[in-house]
Amino acid sequence: MHHSLNIAFILLAVAVGVTALAKKIKKPYPIALVVVGAIIGLVPLPALDPLKGFVEEGYTFQFIIISLLLPTLLGEASLKLPFSHLRENTQAISALAVGGTFLTFLIIGAGSYYILDLSLQTAFVFAALMSATDPVSVLSIFKTLGVNRKLSTVIEGESLFNDGLAVVLFMIASIYLPSYIEMGAGGIVAAVLMLFKVAIGGAIVGGGLGYVFSKFTSWYDDYPLEILFSILLFYGSFLVAESIHVSGVIAVVVAGLVFGNYGAKIGMSPTTKINIHSFWDVLALFANSLVFLLVGLEIAYIDINDKWGLIAASILIVLAARTIAVYASMLPIKGIPLKWKHVLNWGGLKGSLSIALALSLPGDFPGREDIIILAFSVVFFSLLVQGMTISSLINKLKIKGPNKEKTEYEEVMSAVHRYDHAIGRLQQLRKEAVISTIVFERMKALYDHKQEEAKKTLDVMYEEHPEWRKNQEHIASIEALYAEHEAIERLLRKDMISSQLAEEEIERIIDLIEQKKNKYYEEEH
Repeated sequence: MHHSLNIAFILLAVAVGVTALAKKIKKPYPIALVVVGAIIGLVPLPALDPLKGFVEEGYTFQFIIISLLLPTLLGEASLKLPFSHLRENTQAISALAVGGTFLTFLIIGAGSYYILDLSLQTAFVFAALMSATDPVSVLSIFKTLGVNRKLSTVIEGESLFNDGLAVVLFMIASIYLPSYIEMGAGGIVAAVLMLFKVAIGGAIVGGGLGYVFSKFTSWYDDYPLEILFSILLFYGSFLVAESIHVSGVIAVVVAGLVFGNYGAKIGMSPTTKINIHSFWDVLALFANSLVFLLVGLEIAYIDINDKWGLIAASILIVLAARTIAVYASMLPIKGIPLKWKHVLNWGGLKGSLSIALALSLPGDFPGREDIIILAFSVVFFSLLVQGMTISSLINKLKIKGPNKEKTEYEEVMSAVHRYDHAIGRLQQLRKEAVISTIVFERMKALYDHKQEEAKKTLDVMYEEHPEWRKNQEHIASIEALYAEHEAIERLLRKDMISSQLAEEEIERIIDLIEQKKNKYYEEEH
């Protein structure tokens, strides 16, 4: 027990130390952790021998990544992803996470079978591993450079949902593929049915538990307890889903989305939201630090002396598959500029999930050694080469977020909204007799003054930047159409109009919204 604690402490100390240094020098910490992990594994350091011995146990690595850390990473990401952001980018995320993932799977599988000369099952197991993306290092670079939020949302949304699909494809390829091949055409139908069963089953488990725990939060205003609810939800949904043979990854993602949106709306106070987000921020940083350090340590134990040709070919196949998948799946999607597609392509990094799945293969699985060598090599290349060059690509393509003046405008505009909500809350407190009229009047006068000053600043900015009017007109027209949509739904609920007319009107309004959004993005980019 004492020995295990020492190893855990060394692992934590190295991970935190490297992460802190990388953040200090403003470099992506996942890449720094992988490099340091590989160095530790290769350089003879007697003090770290216990750590190396611990990492050499493949089952340990697979258990830590999949069972302990993956629910944390998926839960944290989905918890903080607003439904509104997903709704705005549904087409792009769906195209990449479903169409792009399937295309990647098929291209890598075929390429590995015909070019690398792997067996059919080995080729498609490797393809399933390489279908998963890991955007942690890319998103940290995006944050540093101030990249457009829409692009960040698309990459993060793709990763969340494509992880679940990749795990399902891995299960089908590693367990059921031989029997499906024997079944012929019927095997394809069986594989599709299995895919739907596992994916939809995971979504049902996650959605159901997310709803139940969201209701729990509405019964309490106690953020330590609500944080415990979130822990139970993420790990519980993963374990329940896996125990009934559906996707634990999809279960956690859906549970996090429901809890972070519906649960936050009906049951979380502002204090609870802040504390839950802070708690999962810390856990996610801890989990990511351990994950990437472990990846680097594991890479050091891979024997690649006589596999250089195979490795180079596999990297090229994976890159080609990603390129074809991104540009083909995004072809019918409007509102995504070409230079964004370049970033989506090069930013599709591979990470810890691919390695954990590879190590989870049984010892007697045919081609296991080749799969592990290729998976580690592609992941290392992806994190090191793509991860280190993605910022240069972003700078070259000039994909940045708002400039300094636009940022100042957004800060002032957010201040106007903050003060307005604060005044509304003060009015509610006075109505509930929580504060006296004297206190209310004094506090309201203070906020009125702040809001008035902020509005004057906005008026000056609008005069200096008439080009911003275009964005305002776009927002106003979209919001007005949403209001029309709500009006139609309200009339339908009250039986004041027929359902046929309501459907026609709603369809017309939705078409107008899509047209305006697409036109705006085309003009902007």
